[in-house]
Amino acid sequence: QVQFVESGGGLVQSGGSLRLTCAASLSSFGIVAMGWYRQAPGKQRELVARITRGDITYYSDSVKGRFTISRDNAKNTVYLQMNNLGPEDTAVYYCNSVPSWGSWGQGTQVTVSS
Repeated sequence: QVQFVESGGGLVQSGGSLRLTCAASLSSFGIVAMGWYRQAPGKQRELVARITRGDITYYSDSVKGRFTISRDNAKNTVYLQMNNLGPEDTAVYYCNSVPSWGSWGQGTQVTVSS
């Protein structure tokens, strides 16, 4: 059974930084693209960053230049470094493969105060 365990969220002031971590129990972790998604209150879940098995990255326009996704295949772990956070980044952040597969984890809450 695939599991994703996200951590690292919290409350931060505008302009601050957080680093999210996702541990994935996915046997094919090293060969699939992984992504960070987020869901703000009242909105649909959206993909904000993706990294391929070859470390090619993609970012949504809303986070480009501020967020950095990385992965450690030896640890089945994917990271999201978030800098210059703003209130619009407040959401629950999830990781999953891209495209998503299996059950979603509980996510980690990121709250940015103005």
